[in-house]
Amino acid sequence: MRRQLRIAVDIGGTFTDGIVEDAGTGGIWVGKCLTTPDDPGRGVSTVVAQMLAQIGEGAAAEVVEVVHATTLVTNTIIERRGARTGLVLTTGTRDVCDIARELRYDLYDLDLELPAPLVPHEQRFELNERVGADGGVVQPIDTAELDRVIAAIRSQKLDAVAICFLHSYLRPEHEQQVADAIRAVLPDMLVSVSAQIAAEPREYERMSTVAANAYVQPLMVRYLEALAGRLRDANIGGVLRIMLSSGGFTSVEAAAQNPIQLLESGPAAGVISATNTGADAGLRNVLAFDMGGTTAKACVVRDGEALVKYGFETARVRRFKRGSGLPILIPSIDLIEIGAGGGSIASINRVGTLAVGPESSSSVPGPACYGLGGEDATVTDADLMLGYLNPDRFLGGEMKLHKDHAERALARLGDKLGKAAAETAWGICSVVNEAMASAARVHIAEHGHDPRSFSMVATGGAGPVHAVDVARRLRLARVLCPIAVGAGSCLGLLASTARVDRTWAHRSLLAETDWAEAAAALGRLREDGLAELAGGGAAESDVGWLVGVNMRYLGQGHDVEVSLPYAAFTGDVASLVEREFVARYKHIYGLIVPDAPIEIVTWRLTGRPPRDRRSFTWAEARGGAGSAPIARRPIYLPFSGGFAEAPVYDRYALAPGTQLAGPLILEERESTIVVAQPAEVSILPNLTVQIDLQSKSKQ
Repeated sequence: MRRQLRIAVDIGGTFTDGIVEDAGTGGIWVGKCLTTPDDPGRGVSTVVAQMLAQIGEGAAAEVVEVVHATTLVTNTIIERRGARTGLVLTTGTRDVCDIARELRYDLYDLDLELPAPLVPHEQRFELNERVGADGGVVQPIDTAELDRVIAAIRSQKLDAVAICFLHSYLRPEHEQQVADAIRAVLPDMLVSVSAQIAAEPREYERMSTVAANAYVQPLMVRYLEALAGRLRDANIGGVLRIMLSSGGFTSVEAAAQNPIQLLESGPAAGVISATNTGADAGLRNVLAFDMGGTTAKACVVRDGEALVKYGFETARVRRFKRGSGLPILIPSIDLIEIGAGGGSIASINRVGTLAVGPESSSSVPGPACYGLGGEDATVTDADLMLGYLNPDRFLGGEMKLHKDHAERALARLGDKLGKAAAETAWGICSVVNEAMASAARVHIAEHGHDPRSFSMVATGGAGPVHAVDVARRLRLARVLCPIAVGAGSCLGLLASTARVDRTWAHRSLLAETDWAEAAAALGRLREDGLAELAGGGAAESDVGWLVGVNMRYLGQGHDVEVSLPYAAFTGDVASLVEREFVARYKHIYGLIVPDAPIEIVTWRLTGRPPRDRRSFTWAEARGGAGSAPIARRPIYLPFSGGFAEAPVYDRYALAPGTQLAGPLILEERESTIVVAQPAEVSILPNLTVQIDLQSKSKQ
């Protein structure tokens, strides 16, 4: 009988990771290589070839599915190398992109820089149409004026066009009329319509989102077509699925139509991996911590589910300054960027102290220790200097690290600080770890939780190197590192299911809501979403539906979301929704507004099959079953403030049930687990490494 294989590949900023799973047994093979920014698909091909070579050409196997995540959308926007895009707007709104929210994200920064719109002023075209705030037509479209706008679009030789009219989420006919007219005259033009991309209020945010979708769409269409071609050339005939920022996947066709939803696809997969790892260990409250070569991100998982939000920022001018980026209205797992990655560059800031990031060495030229031309000291160079990384076993020995290069880079930086290279290295790690702990602490508190009630699940190539020290600073008692932790996001891809999100923007006071009308609208959203779910391989009978209601007290500017099952719309819905809103509002803010009217702003519908708990194992024997160290080497111990020898273990050789005591190092091909303090280290039955921190270590 032929094996049925599933392939997961995630393109990160520094590394491209891959996992092949035997669908029948849960056995996995892992691949990893440097990302190829000039041609991202080349890295995908390299990783897939690595994994298939491990299986063997003679093996009787068939690839039935490929699930893919990529940073291509994010990088395209950050690097401003997207398509030449036009934007068709309601007359009088041409400057909305420039005016934005008229907010200063830093009141005291005299050199404040705001993010430039993706569409320049001369490529925005006004059309004299108007839909009112009640959804009624105030000004119909004049066809002669529409013809002039299309002629102007043609003269600009654009690659893509976005359309965003006032209140189009209430009446999308005007946007659709313009889109049809453009396609009739310019059949090769890619057109994005705001009522289909972000069908909800907030004109600036909706305009920014649809412009971003159009900006990246030509590149993503070409990329997805090329990727499908590469898979065919490799004789891989399985269906291709694309990961969404919401934590589910969709079809290639849906991804090409709405590529902005892929913005956080890789980090979202890392959260699903952490959620699955926690569930497999009997933990429902976890802090997902993913640190790769470029960034580190965290997410709160409560009661086994990560919170999904419907608005965030990308391409921030000031990386950790809220309000300094472009707003995007898409469903996305509630991630927070909490720090730098392994390739982030250390420098001296304007006030003469040590800073890390936001600039990154990426995969080319990479950290100084890669020996590929990089000269700046990075987090990876610091990790190597502190003994946390083995220069001869990086990527299983396939890639050698140059400690002398790292030491020179750290010494140059240390000279400016009056510190030796080793002191500078720990300074870099300490700055990074404390920044990540502080940001994660705030992120957890904003959701109304105590960090000490969570266990951390670390993923990513650099995540296990820094997770234990970050957890120590957060006062967390436990850290988990799943099997193949360095490619953990790919485990999330394999554990995910298809997902759709739909929105109905309809404001009403809770006391005056027409529940029959709401149920009918949700029914239409459900029917619309079923077609996309079918493209993602989900059967209608398997799909569960959840309703989200965005609510606020009348007069407030922002809202909170409550969730309830789709089936709940059969009884006393009003009182149920009110109870859920009051409980949620009080949980977040600690109190409620007595006797204030409650307003419903937006309805959301989410559909997905159940996400079953997944267990993975190695598809082939890994090393022996021994627990003896393979080496000993000096590593920096924060609680003692100096170097001491610690045992180094081959993680692949450790059998379930193994008990070890930190400080220690666990090495594997794709990552390194660093336990630089007293701790109890256990290998669980599913090969997850569980690290229980001892409170007697210095905090």
